[in-house]
Amino acid sequence: MLERKTVEEVFNVLRTDPQPFLERVADNVHWVIKGTHAMAGEYTSKRELVERAFHGIGKVLQGGKVMMEVKRILIDGDYAVVEMESTCIALNGRRYNNTYCWIVKFENDLITEGTAYVDSALVQQVLDENS
Repeated sequence: MLERKTVEEVFNVLRTDPQPFLERVADNVHWVIKGTHAMAGEYTSKRELVERAFHGIGKVLQGGKVMMEVKRILIDGDYAVVEMESTCIALNGRRYNNTYCWIVKFENDLITEGTAYVDSALVQQVLDENS
């Protein structure tokens, strides 16, 4: 059974640095980012997720990485639902106030599946204004 403490440890690092979070993502993760923006789609490896999604949004944010604060965690078996808010500033100086809801599956303390819901219009806007 997945413990809340484990989920908190994995996700709370996203406040300052996504790298420790990514160390808890399986190499063969299956991740889907919902929406209609440039980074929406299906990812079949951690490498692809990092290169296309994390680096994709990071390149338009000050500091080069997306940072998020956990607002709510719900756990059901091996799954966690994590609601987060962005704490970033875009390269143009505007706040990137996006909200996220990620549903992830843990196996042996690694995330093996993920579905991410974000504000598609805001993602595309920050990409368009800062690329």
